[in-house]
Formats: sequence, C-alpha cells, structure tokens
Amino acid sequence: MRRTKKIHSGHLLLAEPFMLDPYFRRAVVLLCEHGTEDGTIGFILNKSVRMQVTELVNDFPEFEAEVYYGGPVRTDTLHYMHTLGEQLEGSAHVVDNIYWGGHFDQLKIMIDNGMVGEDDIRFFVGYSGWDSTQLEAEMQKGSWILQNAQTDYIFKENYDKLWEEVLHDKGNVFSVIGKVPDFVALN
Repeated sequence: MRRTKKIHSGHLLLAEPFMLDPYFRRAVVLLCEHGTEDGTIGFILNKSVRMQVTELVNDFPEFEAEVYYGGPVRTDTLHYMHTLGEQLEGSAHVVDNIYWGGHFDQLKIMIDNGMVGEDDIRFFVGYSGWDSTQLEAEMQKGSWILQNAQTDYIFKENYDKLWEEVLHDKGNVFSVIGKVPDFVALN
C-alpha cells in the first residue's frame, strides 16, 4: 500500500495521467472541504461548460463569467469560488485569499454595483464529492497526485494546460508525467 500525505482543504488533486474516468480525466480538483462527516467536496478547475453564468441564472446581473464543470455530483446546483473574503457573508475560507460560496443575493447586488470583477470569481455547476473514506482509498491506489493550491492556479485566463502546468511546477518526475500525451496510442 502507498503512503499518502494528509489531505486537507486547499489541496489540489491531479488525476493520474492514465485515468480513464471521463469526469476526471486530466482534472485538477480544488478541495474545499475535507474530513467532515460529509466527506470531501471539491471543484474541477479545468473543464469549461462553455456557457456564461447569465445563461444559467435568469435574474443574474449582466456579467461576463464563464461557468466550469465542478464535478458529477448535483449538476443542478451552482457554486462559486471568489477572492471577496468576508465581504460576502456566509463564505467559507479555503486557502490563501480563496473563498467558497456565500450569500447569493448579496453576490448579485455586489456584481450589479460593480464591486466584483470577472477576475474575482469563478462559477461551477455541480461538484466533486467523496464519502468519508473514499478519497483516501483512491489515493492509496494512486489515482490522484496531491499538490498545494496557489491562487494563480484558481484564477487565471486559460485553464486548458492547468493539469500540465501544476505537474510541471511540482517538479521532479511530475514534470515528465505532465508531458505525457493525452492519448498515447495516437503518437
């Protein structure tokens, strides 16, 4: 059995390069909650649904913000990460200056009043979830690579190469793993 580092909120999970699960293939997941009786909750950072938040929420103020696929659980829900901190009531601190959730009506008012910029927030449909022992079991099998989150991984303009970028930054053998082509059989 593999030894795993202690998992906590603020970690990134990087899918191992040959993971076949279509939801998590080459995924970078930010963990927002871990170790509670509900298990673990996170959001896939690098899979766009190619829609704007205004297309999903009818009464949302005019705002240019792409929506991402957070994961296969409860895809009928909208979640958000932001840098607003305690300005947005009810938000939960994740890591550094990254917060999760908060009062939705207050968020809409803040956006409408120009208090929130497009670089301050990311929206997700659904989330990634594991029961209390499931993620540790997947880590033991080698399904995930653990890395500390950095703000610039979460709020950036282009997420297409995020998986490769985080592995490269991790260094050593991970830099090589990040260069493995997505579909080896095509090379």
